[in-house]
Amino acid sequence: MMATHPTPSQPHPWDEAAQGWNRHTEAIHAWLQDATTEMLDSAGIASGARVLDVAAGAGDQTLDIAHRVGATGEVLATDISGAILALAHDKLHAAGFSQVRTQVADAQALGLAGTHFDAAVCRLGLMFCTSPLVALQEIRQALRPQGRFSALVFSSPQANPCIAILAQTAQRHAGLPAGDAFAAGSLMSLGKPGLLALLLKEAGFTEIDVRPVSAPFRLPTGKDYLEFVRTSASPIIEMLKPLSTSARAAAWEDMAHQLESFSTATGWEGPNELLLCSAAVPVHQRTATQPAPTSLI
Repeated sequence: MMATHPTPSQPHPWDEAAQGWNRHTEAIHAWLQDATTEMLDSAGIASGARVLDVAAGAGDQTLDIAHRVGATGEVLATDISGAILALAHDKLHAAGFSQVRTQVADAQALGLAGTHFDAAVCRLGLMFCTSPLVALQEIRQALRPQGRFSALVFSSPQANPCIAILAQTAQRHAGLPAGDAFAAGSLMSLGKPGLLALLLKEAGFTEIDVRPVSAPFRLPTGKDYLEFVRTSASPIIEMLKPLSTSARAAAWEDMAHQLESFSTATGWEGPNELLLCSAAVPVHQRTATQPAPTSLI
């Protein structure tokens, strides 16, 4: 398995969360297992396929893809964070998947036009792109005609109350304005009704389908969830980073108190709703040099 890890001029914010995200792989896998299976099914990933995994993170879903495509398939896992992708590389290498490559790349600048992958997926990464239309165009250009794309993103704040609590509490303690819950590059930026389907259409995809998927996060206690967030959730970590140690501690304590409302007799369960999208590249797709329609975003 070949790994390509160019050294960035400065660390990416997700580098700091890499170890925490990897340490919670088991909990993340359980949380997203059903939704991931639906995503891979929607992308039509089967034995022998060539698959692009965009924003692969620590490689949890990449392992699932590698199992599906088998020894005759091929997988390229990309991520903007070299640190988190290195963990994916080590995990895949230990599992013996020689058909998987890793490459550090921004989803908005993949540089893979004309590589003719059979399928592409992106699990909980597309919403962090400040220009998601550009990312979708990059992905489409990496697919063959009739190739399939599927992704998971968070839906609206109302359907993801725990995330809304985390974001609003962090903003308040950091003295930041509440802002737009659907702001570009934020956790729920693609949860605005109709937006994801519109972007897929503008990027040149057809056979577009977007539907909600329930994905509750179940853990023994709310403290376990908060520990996951404190070590893995880069957006929240970054918001609180400028605060003093005592001020950060007060923010985390505030979040812990609010999250207790999701405790049950059998453990802690945080509601989450994702959007699962699937789409296909038309037989005669636009080339990389043809202009795309102007986005409304």
